[in-house]
Amino acid sequence: MKKVQLSGSLRANVGKKDAKAVRNAGRVPCVLYGTGEQTHFSVRSVDMEKIIFSPDVFQIEIDIEGTKKMAIIQQKQMHPVTDKPRHVDFLELEDKKEVKVSLPVRTTGSAIGVMNGGRLSQNYRMLKVYGLPGNLPEVVELDVTEMRIGTSIRIKDLDLKNVTILEPTEAVVVGVKMARGASADEEEEETATEGEAATEGEAAAE
Repeated sequence: MKKVQLSGSLRANVGKKDAKAVRNAGRVPCVLYGTGEQTHFSVRSVDMEKIIFSPDVFQIEIDIEGTKKMAIIQQKQMHPVTDKPRHVDFLELEDKKEVKVSLPVRTTGSAIGVMNGGRLSQNYRMLKVYGLPGNLPEVVELDVTEMRIGTSIRIKDLDLKNVTILEPTEAVVVGVKMARGASADEEEEETATEGEAATEGEAAAE
């Protein structure tokens, strides 16, 4: 999993009035918990937005006035209108303690079924997983190149080493569905493939 750094400042007071003052100063109220007492601090809003709005998931090294902790974002509150971060909860990481995180799902390649007129349907953009921080991958990458119309990749088909996927095993992550005109194209492709195989067989016989 990718790592980034974030600098924070301790909050002297905790409460709605103090939180409002923090936001007015262009910062985001935060709390770090997980291994001991909670630590209340704030970070620059612009720095937080770079992490929150990134498609990646990060392990974050938080430097709070000289004290460094590794953490992940556990929960965030966003403004309903401006979509600005209003509060962020961080979970401190320990090397030998498993954590739950959501990892991005990305596809690679061009599916055969799509090239024949089908439609690629991705049901999961993120997957909930459970594992040690050092075993967590940056992304769940799926190669869809060989997928034909009517085929799919399910949770049970995935193999993430030393990481448990916390989703229903039969759930479809990505599939290629039928689209208008796809059936004829698929039949043409199969016929062509069979024709090539027959030609090769005849050549071999000669």
